[in-house]
Amino acid sequence: MKQMGVCEAMKKILITGAGSYIGMQFEQYMQPFSEAYAVDTLDMLNENWIEFDLSGYDIVYHVAGIAHQKETAKNAARYYQVNRDLAVAVAKRAKEAGVRQFVFLSSMSVYGMRTGVITPDTVPSPISHYGRSKLEAEELLKKMETETFLVSIVRPPMVYGEGCKGNYQLLKKFALKSPIFPNIRNRRSMIRIDRLCAYIKKLMDHENRGCFFPQDPEYVCTSDMVVQLAKQAGRNIRLTKIFNPLIRILKIPVIEKVFGDLIYDNATMQ
Repeated sequence: MKQMGVCEAMKKILITGAGSYIGMQFEQYMQPFSEAYAVDTLDMLNENWIEFDLSGYDIVYHVAGIAHQKETAKNAARYYQVNRDLAVAVAKRAKEAGVRQFVFLSSMSVYGMRTGVITPDTVPSPISHYGRSKLEAEELLKKMETETFLVSIVRPPMVYGEGCKGNYQLLKKFALKSPIFPNIRNRRSMIRIDRLCAYIKKLMDHENRGCFFPQDPEYVCTSDMVVQLAKQAGRNIRLTKIFNPLIRILKIPVIEKVFGDLIYDNATMQ
């Protein structure tokens, strides 16, 4: 069988969002596939990005955005400028340049749920500027799709892994410092960073369009995750049910995010 040459097989990917944790991890993940994929990154913090030539790229993977910041009246507009307007501006440039596929990193936050089960019938109803800005970007991007410009929207749950930000770091701090942790048998949809990278690559391999919901094969129990984090650091942490009654009563958002059930239904969200 004749082997296809590198130039014939090569796909060019541009990651828009240099310095992004997920973007950097994806770039690193793709290194072993350098014969089939060439990966570049573009810094979106400088407005000069608009002068960058997108022609020649097959795929734009847009990861630039604002997340893990306390929302205030002062920074509200910034969420929409970055998470929505910038994404749409990049997509327009990509479409004009002949890019074949636009992969947009959205979020489970578009559903506005801190607890519950998400199915294909669950209607997004964001409660934060982060979630609203992501959903509004999705809606505008979908309108841009054609047969020659494919839009792939990815709504991952909490991403975890070494160096990851957000609630994962909060759990890690507990694991490294506290001698005890609540023993709550909850279920959370999460995805390890390397699995997310593999999922994104598969979307690109097959040029899949639509909305996607990647997650680990098994739901994660927060208490079990903290125990594992402690073990990895050479520590033992004791689980206790003494706080359980209080945790069940409290309706504080951060408590619900950590100890509540929030999952993509495995049977229907494939």
